[in-house]
Amino acid sequence: MRLSQLLMPTLREVPADAEIPSHVLMLKAGLMRKLAAGIYVYLPLGKRVLKKVEEIVREEMDREGSQEVLMSALIPAELFKETGRWDVFGPEMFKLKDRNERDFCLGPTHEEVFTDLVRNEVKSYRQLPLILYQIQTKFRDERRPRFGVMRSREFIMKDAYSFDADWEGLDESFNKMYRAYCRIFDRCGLKYLVVEADPGAMGGRDSKEFMVISSVGEAVIAYCDSCGYAANEEKAECLIESRDEEMLEIEKVYTPNVKTIEELVDFLKISPSKFVKTLIYKAKGKVVAALVRGDRDINETKLLNVLGIREEELELADGPLVEEVTGAKVGFAGPLGLKGEVTLVVDSEIPQLRNFIVGANETDYHIKNVNYGRDFKGDIVADIKSVVEGDRCPRCGAPLKIARGIEVGHIFKLGTKYSEALGATYTDEEGNEKPIVMGCYGIGINRTVAAIIEQHHDEKGIIWPMSVAPYHVIVVPVNVSDEEQKQIAEKIYNKLLEEKLEVLIDDRDVRAGVKFNDADLIGIPVRVTIGKKVKEGIVEIKLREREEVEEVKVEEAVRRVKQIVEEKLRELS
Repeated sequence: MRLSQLLMPTLREVPADAEIPSHVLMLKAGLMRKLAAGIYVYLPLGKRVLKKVEEIVREEMDREGSQEVLMSALIPAELFKETGRWDVFGPEMFKLKDRNERDFCLGPTHEEVFTDLVRNEVKSYRQLPLILYQIQTKFRDERRPRFGVMRSREFIMKDAYSFDADWEGLDESFNKMYRAYCRIFDRCGLKYLVVEADPGAMGGRDSKEFMVISSVGEAVIAYCDSCGYAANEEKAECLIESRDEEMLEIEKVYTPNVKTIEELVDFLKISPSKFVKTLIYKAKGKVVAALVRGDRDINETKLLNVLGIREEELELADGPLVEEVTGAKVGFAGPLGLKGEVTLVVDSEIPQLRNFIVGANETDYHIKNVNYGRDFKGDIVADIKSVVEGDRCPRCGAPLKIARGIEVGHIFKLGTKYSEALGATYTDEEGNEKPIVMGCYGIGINRTVAAIIEQHHDEKGIIWPMSVAPYHVIVVPVNVSDEEQKQIAEKIYNKLLEEKLEVLIDDRDVRAGVKFNDADLIGIPVRVTIGKKVKEGIVEIKLREREEVEEVKVEEAVRRVKQIVEEKLRELS
């Protein structure tokens, strides 16, 4: 492809609304353009990268026996209503009516659609196991689209669904997808962790996320270098150390206008780990008091799961409700003597603490030497805290590390949640009707592209791994007015094409600096420069990932470039 003909509108300035490297570079390198908030148009270079990632996904899914289909993006409401998810998705679901006032949505996910297909087409155990997948656009009306394609309202996703006769079969399908995902992300040149995860609105159990380590990732990951344990913050656990202390007598302490943990630490000169804070929530019309150690944060996803409610059904109580429940101003809530019907949710660490300090439910007072079991009991005791760096690994006891990550893939064991709701059954060898056991497996294609850029860039631009680069090679004649440079460049370009390599030639009549800057910005892995030394029969070969330049004879250039490309592709195969 000739750059003089390629739609590649590179930018020199950083776009005003771009916050992270991948967003900046996808715009600057001319991979995409913004159409509306969270909605993007992909230009030729961006489309080629998406296609490369999609083909890697297809090859590895097909290798494990999956079969590709294509479902409709427009889904009738009846399917989601059968599973009860028409309302679960809430405002994130794009809903619309047709001319006959029939309800539809733009598909945020396709569990129901795939299950509907299988319930109509699969009747016997002889037709199982089955793994179907598609690569298609999904739609979610994100409250706050941001970070380019990391969190957008329209995105390309590979979603797969496995259908098995029993849980043992699901385990095998799940392991197949696990292997396929590892190969996919290896081939994309990504460094990643596989972490235990919360299944969220998809339901099911045994959920794992594929997380690309990145400082700009929205997810928080806890992991252990010693044993390999890894989980996202919604699932991460830690060992709880019990404290063997004699229980002391309760003592009320005057704490005038001292409300926050920081203020209490300063006022009482006691470690924050000796406090237990009580947060009052409204949860689906009921009042919940949640307790965690003073130096910890409540993980609201864990709390939602414990309560069995959705995100939009939980909110912190306002001042008047706090005063009604506690009889005190905000900042003095505690578990002793709450008024009315209050569900007390106690973090699993609290019963192991001794002689801690809580709010007295009386303005300007706290209570010392409170102990769980003796002084109060919770309605629910569960892990509702966020782990922190240095907490002990739940498997081996070594210190946990905390990092940020980008979720690029997620695999679930759904079980029979959807097959039972939709009546997807099969007849076993004895003639008994049983629900099909399902799994669900997703990869964000656009997000994978962004994650690759996050891990492969420098101050000059993108550094594509060979496997996903829009083109393998760019041929750059420094001066197209120089007839010799132009002819040699065209000759090398055409021979590389004959070798079935993907090649650009920068035939634009612009300054050499502009050509080199654009080549670096768009990140083509190999650059062949034809400059003044061509008169000596020499051209330069430079890898985007390195500073060194290799000089080769003109007649050796094609062979050497092909060797480099093939070596790089083998490294990622």
